[in-house]
Parts: sequence; C-alpha cells; structure tokens
Amino acid sequence: MATIKEDAQKIIQSSIKRVLPDSAVKRALAGQTFQGEVIVIAIGKAAWNMANAAAEILGERIKKGIVLTKYKHSQGDIKGFSILEAAHPLPDDNTIMGTAKIIEAVSNLSPTDTVIFLVSGGGSALFEKPAGNLELSDFLQITDQLLKCGADIVEINTIRKHLSAVKGGKFAALCAPAHVYTIALSDILGDRPDSIASGPTCADSSTSEDAFAIVEKYGLKLTDDMKKELSMETPKEVPNNTMLITGSVKELCLAAAEEAERLGYTPLILSTFVDCEAKEAGRLLASMGKTIQKDGLPLKPPCAIICGGETVVRITGKGKGGRNQELALSAAASIPGMTNIAVCAVGSDGTDGPTDAAGGLVDGHTKKILDQKGISIDAILAENDSNKALALADALVITGPTGTNVNDLYFLLCK
Repeated sequence: MATIKEDAQKIIQSSIKRVLPDSAVKRALAGQTFQGEVIVIAIGKAAWNMANAAAEILGERIKKGIVLTKYKHSQGDIKGFSILEAAHPLPDDNTIMGTAKIIEAVSNLSPTDTVIFLVSGGGSALFEKPAGNLELSDFLQITDQLLKCGADIVEINTIRKHLSAVKGGKFAALCAPAHVYTIALSDILGDRPDSIASGPTCADSSTSEDAFAIVEKYGLKLTDDMKKELSMETPKEVPNNTMLITGSVKELCLAAAEEAERLGYTPLILSTFVDCEAKEAGRLLASMGKTIQKDGLPLKPPCAIICGGETVVRITGKGKGGRNQELALSAAASIPGMTNIAVCAVGSDGTDGPTDAAGGLVDGHTKKILDQKGISIDAILAENDSNKALALADALVITGPTGTNVNDLYFLLCK
C-alpha cells in the first residue's frame, strides 16, 4: 500500500503532465494559415518546449525563430531557431542581448507577415529592454526592491511595464505593421492577458497613477529617470495582436483533483487565487488538516484539499529557499506527530526561487527530524533558509525543469 507521500508524488507528476505546453501549442496552431513571412519568438521558462512544438507543426514555414529562456531550461537545438538563455528572476546582460536580437528579428516586416509570440511564466524577467535612459542596473535595483517588499506579481509587472521598452504592448508596436499571434501559458491569477510576462503584445490596463501608487505603498526608492518613465502611459490599444491563453493554474488544480480521486481521496479545490504570504498559507493548510482529523470538516478522510496560486515571501534573512519551500516548512511546524497528514507546495515550472527544488513535501514526522538535528523551524524561516531545512528532512520535491509554468500547486492530504 502506497504511503501518503508516495500518493503526493503521483499527484504532482500527473498535474504537471496535464499542463505541459506541447499539445496546447499544437492545438493553437493546427489549421492556421499564415501569409508572408513567419517569425517565431518564444520567451519564458517554457519557451523551448513551446518553440519545439511550433517547429513540429510549421516546419519550413518558419523563416526565423528565437528562444529566450532561463539558464539550463533549453533541451538542445531546434531547426531554424537560435536558442538563447538568460537569468531569472533578475535580468542580466544576456537578457538585454537576447531581447535586442528579438527586436532585430521583428524589424522591417510587412503587413502580410506574422510574428508568432509564445509566452510563458518568467518571460517578464527574461525579456527586457530598459526604456529611455534607464540601464540594466536600474532594473536590478527596482526589481530587487519589489521582490523583497512582498509586492504581488501584478504590482511587480505594473512597474516593469512602465520602465520597459518591450512590455505593456510596446513589443507589438515594434512588430508593426506585421500581425502578432500570441499563445500564452498563464502564470497570473485570473489570467489577465496584460499581466502575463507583463503583456508585451497586449493593451495595458495599468496606468502611471497605478504605478506611482505602488511606489508609495511600498516606499520604493526611484531615480529621476525612473520617475520620468513611470509618468509615461503604456499603449491602451494594440490592434495588431491576437491572443490565446492555452494553460492556467485552474487546469493544474483540476488535474490534481482527478489524480487524488483516482488514488482514493475525496478532492476539494478550495481556491485558485491564493496570493498571501507563503508562511500564512502553510499554516492555513496545516490548520485545515487538524480540523479534518478532529471533526471531519469540511471533508472526512481520506481527502485532498487543493489550492493554486502564487504566494509571496518577505525577505528577512540571507538564506536559500523559495516560496513553496517556505510554505511547506511553515506547515510542518504546525503538524508535529500527526500521522496520515501531508502538505505539499510545488512550482509547476520545477524551480522554486534560486534553488534546484520545485518545492517541499512535509508530514507529521518532518519537525521531529529537524528537532533531532538541532534545527529550529522558526529560526530557519526567519533566515529564509527553508531549502537547508527541507534537505535535512528529506522533504524537498525535485522535478527538474518541467517545461511549463502555470503558477504553484498546494495541497493537503489526509488519510
């Protein structure tokens, strides 16, 4: 009989398999006819997989293709494509160079030409040209502030769009007069098109007023050049773009629920909009496990409580970890000694923060293991060093890069 952790691993694998981009891109392109030249641009953590699927469908119809993805996320050559890699979550020199090559590839096109733009999570950091007189160092400085202050992804992207020459509909303008056909995997809660990778080809709903309100909310420090760019409005109409969203966290949660049911658990999808602090989400899942075991509410065991979204981490220390590892470790602190309970948090892209882990999978034994090793969970969380603690407890989830990115999956199993 499988253990509860083995069941959790099966749920992870089945869920991620459902949201892989290959079949979604092929469906989006099947039967499509394009006049003129076809340029394929793929950005984000799933860029290689999406581009490879497009190459299989379109073949020689592609005049030129460029993939810009995260380091170690490409999987070899694709005929007709240049494969470029850059840093994430903070851009680097390769980000700027890769973006410049993409801009060059879409320049001087005709009205009958088409740019097929394949977008996935991580695209906002990987695809960048600073606006006006701004430099890469300006982006590093403001992005670092945004990541550390606890701003959510929509707030981060609102600032990025106004400081960028390719976000917030500006890339579509660079492609004009060619038409852009955007195919996107959504890593944004609610699937707002203008927030996926900061909406390079979408009319932008955020305003300069919104951007300055975020600056005031978090006390961000801006240079005069940043203030100048934030005051300039992004495009509110983008007539040369058609957009199709092919995957989302909803599909990820539905797949988890189906696999949990197949394994004998009664599933409940609680939310696909989780966006609170990671530690709080971990405590909430743990508290639900306690209620289920004690009172059989909202479900009786065996059951699975499933959520999706993207939590935030407030940086107070200098440790190594990510939001999913922090969520799992926080849950572990609340369920010591409880048998037949497991809490899992995993990033669908296979990487959680600057680590090689996708997340964490803990149970009622995790805290005891750490106690025996002299590790205080509270101290570890204060130092944001969840990767170290989970590694010592053999509680890391390692998937490797998955080739997709549709937010994070969180679930509680009770037997």
